[in-house]
Amino acid sequence: MVDSLLYGLLDLRMAAPLLAAAVALYILVEQLSYHRKKGSLPGPPLVVPFIGSATHMIRDPTGFWEMQAARARKSGVGFTADFLAGKFTIFIRDSELSNRVFANVRPDAFFVIGHPFGKKLFGDHNLIYLFGDDHKDLRRRMATNFTPRALSTYAAIQQRVIVSHLRRWLDRSAANGGKAEPIRVPCRDMNLETSQTVFAGPYLTEEARERFKSDYNLFNVGLLAFPVDLPGLAFRRARQAVARLVRMLRDCARESKARMRAGGEPECLVDYWMQETVREIDEAKAAGLPPPAHISDDEEIGGFLFDFLFAAQDASTSSLCWAVSALDSHPDVLARVRAEVASLWSPDSGEPITADKIAEMKYTKAVAREVVRHRPPATLMPHIALQDFQLTESYTIPKGTLVLPSMYESSFQGFHDPDAFDPERFFSEARREDVVYKRNFLAFGAGPHQCVGQRYALNHLVIFMALFVSLVDFRRERTERCDVPVYMPTIVPRDGCVVYLKQRCANLPSF
Repeated sequence: MVDSLLYGLLDLRMAAPLLAAAVALYILVEQLSYHRKKGSLPGPPLVVPFIGSATHMIRDPTGFWEMQAARARKSGVGFTADFLAGKFTIFIRDSELSNRVFANVRPDAFFVIGHPFGKKLFGDHNLIYLFGDDHKDLRRRMATNFTPRALSTYAAIQQRVIVSHLRRWLDRSAANGGKAEPIRVPCRDMNLETSQTVFAGPYLTEEARERFKSDYNLFNVGLLAFPVDLPGLAFRRARQAVARLVRMLRDCARESKARMRAGGEPECLVDYWMQETVREIDEAKAAGLPPPAHISDDEEIGGFLFDFLFAAQDASTSSLCWAVSALDSHPDVLARVRAEVASLWSPDSGEPITADKIAEMKYTKAVAREVVRHRPPATLMPHIALQDFQLTESYTIPKGTLVLPSMYESSFQGFHDPDAFDPERFFSEARREDVVYKRNFLAFGAGPHQCVGQRYALNHLVIFMALFVSLVDFRRERTERCDVPVYMPTIVPRDGCVVYLKQRCANLPSF
């Protein structure tokens, strides 16, 4: 036994130099590959083996992406190279180059992944992974979710949930003596309830909603974690949470199909979608045709519903916080929003704001658009290059590259005085910057994968601002660098948007 142990140790000693040589060779090949792909682009001259700049990105995402933007701006080429967790990466600051990527999502160019490790995290059933006719057909079918009638249904739900949460915020503020508190987490909780109720309506029980909240929090943590898929780590827990959420939404779709087939009236997004879906499925069956792709499988629908939830939840939390901060720091804008809303609706009416009245809030909508331009919630949209792609005359993106067009950086190009918060750029008929600089407004993406729910997202922001400024007096507690963006995973003010709150009207409405 002693002899065998000695022989084993001897074998390990002999193997150690070979292992070290193999690792050294791998690191050398990795460095050479990085430099071959990078060419003359700005970027780090050497990369940390295996992980590259991933540690910096996770530890300080704000500083990391500011550094990438500064490199791209200083170089004059509009984009930079880096290496993230085994992936050669291109960060694109230039708006026109970002538009080129967005416009070329197809099998021989780019593939949207939504997150550097999105396929692992989100699962297989995801709208952003579709191409061509499959993608067009599914988007066409989803259009029924965002008709004026559907948006009117959602607006009533949104107002009911928002007012109930504003009441809690005010009660909590009164109970703690009017002390200022951050609203990021309360906004997140409000948005989660809004999304659950708008998207799944009566099909989620209270118990299911609590499980949903817990799993969604696990998913959020995993989005920002190091992508190591091992038991007990945040990334694995996030993957498992997504699977449970998709199954929960699958069951909602199944119940909705049954209710719509029985002649029920739509009460939420999944009802509007399933009402058309069961009609298509039944017509295909009657004609002896195969069932329509992507809408017959409840599990697949559950995955698409999760897409909606993810797109709406964290982006809206970001926008609501930035809206409150912007209104506080621009009292002239706040006064105009209050005046416009007061001319169309009063809390004393006891009635929710109608869809027609929301449509008349032109200035408030311009403020919403400027909030989204000035602080785009999702700052990047990750793509993978499926083939070599000539981005400029002098540079071809190699196949397999992780490509990151920056919606955030595009918002500060082209526009007049882009660093200023100025809703007039979208409200003024003389300026019409939403038309003139349309290609720079990339907060909702561009091309075939532009956000299908952007009207809903802007409506939600308009409704929140209309209710918030009418029902609440507020003041931001400003500290040094409190409005520096941090990633949670969408960008929010560094302090979580700390505000003082006080009830503005005699009585809050009860819808």
